[in-house]
Amino acid sequence: MEKFLDKDFLLRSAPARQLYHDYAVKMPIIDYHCHLPVKQIAADINFDNLTQIWLYGDHYKWRAMRANGVDENYCTGDRPDFDKFMKWAETVPYTLRNPLYHWTHLELQRYFGVNDVLHPGNAKEIYDECSDKLRTKDYSVRNLLRRMQVKIVCTTDDPIDRLEHHRKIKNDGFEIRVLPAFRADKAMAVEDPVRFNAYVNQLADASGIRITGYASFLDALKQRHDFFASMGCSVSDHGVDYLYSEDFDDAQAAAVFDKVRSGSTVQDHERLGFRAAMLHRLAVWDWEKGWVQQFHLGALRNANQRKLDDCGPDTGWDSISDLPQGRHMVEFLNRLEWDGQLAKTIIYNLNPADNELVAAILGSFNDGSIAGKMQFGSGWWFLDQKQGMINQLNALSNLGLISRMVGMLTDSRSFLSYPRHEYFRRILCNLFGDDIEHGELPDDIPWIGQVVQNICYHNAKDYFGW
Repeated sequence: MEKFLDKDFLLRSAPARQLYHDYAVKMPIIDYHCHLPVKQIAADINFDNLTQIWLYGDHYKWRAMRANGVDENYCTGDRPDFDKFMKWAETVPYTLRNPLYHWTHLELQRYFGVNDVLHPGNAKEIYDECSDKLRTKDYSVRNLLRRMQVKIVCTTDDPIDRLEHHRKIKNDGFEIRVLPAFRADKAMAVEDPVRFNAYVNQLADASGIRITGYASFLDALKQRHDFFASMGCSVSDHGVDYLYSEDFDDAQAAAVFDKVRSGSTVQDHERLGFRAAMLHRLAVWDWEKGWVQQFHLGALRNANQRKLDDCGPDTGWDSISDLPQGRHMVEFLNRLEWDGQLAKTIIYNLNPADNELVAAILGSFNDGSIAGKMQFGSGWWFLDQKQGMINQLNALSNLGLISRMVGMLTDSRSFLSYPRHEYFRRILCNLFGDDIEHGELPDDIPWIGQVVQNICYHNAKDYFGW
């Protein structure tokens, strides 16, 4: 009997199946961190074919294709869309045990009703069938979100963004809330004076504040922080090497700012000190507004310089970093906690060796003010696969309260990524079900089912106040 991706996929016990089918599957989705292009939601576009929605910008697939010997022209290059899809179809049979094998077929099933295993022999038929559907109104991007029971989407937005697309979505009366998140990484990037100065000029234009020094720079950034709040934003996000905690005061930060504005290159300790000063300032603003702050730690970006120069950023040349995290994390959080200014915090870890470290440190900063104030975020990027999720869930279970976790997020640029929530939920239910099966948890399906539903939906709804 065919078992691949059937209704009991990943559910290896009777309790796991009951938890998933009776409790988890019915829960809506809150996608509290993603990179969906909000302009496309505002315009409610249709994609012309499966390649456009599936392969454009998907560095996960590009990495697999390159590993399979596919030329770059079929990834980031200008080959025709159908030819690119065929190269992906040739790669899929070789992705066995890679999460892409599961995700590919989950997406074909859940969105298009295609239950066949993709390979070169049936690729044209699948391409034509899915592309025909994508061109219909039922497959506009807003209807793709509706199809997956998405209730809230939180995009990732730069402070200089005017948020006109968010405004249009709201004015349209779209029932799925699409909210911005404040990501000020470029406001800390003083290592490149040319780019930083161009960004400061854009910030001045967006805020309407003339920037003459560090103080007015902060005023302009604060104006954008306030504007985002007026547009429904209650979440920040940062992609950082580690939680910068260097001892750096405003006078030193101002000196670095002036140095960069003059076009000079900063030294390494100045760069890190400026980042520390800015990250602390942003964290305090988040606390003042009652926002949730998110930190994505541990990426080693742009590892392959030659290919980065050829293809540009965000094209799949990144890796996992082994930078020390613990001391900086404690110092950063402790300073905020000492001043009574530590906001609700989610930390996503990319180095699996640091799972227990992150879980243990976060447990030291829960203060009893709310349940689950300090969150160890779900497996991120290279770790949002089966084993990565299991490892994160086990570390959180052992050192914290998994029952208070705010669940899964897509962290994706693709409108076809929402089956990753199903993937997470099946893994979650299987973990609980396995413990019940082995007598490590009581056979109390109603209570554990409620915990599962909380992790899937209710915890996030309460935590973010949505």
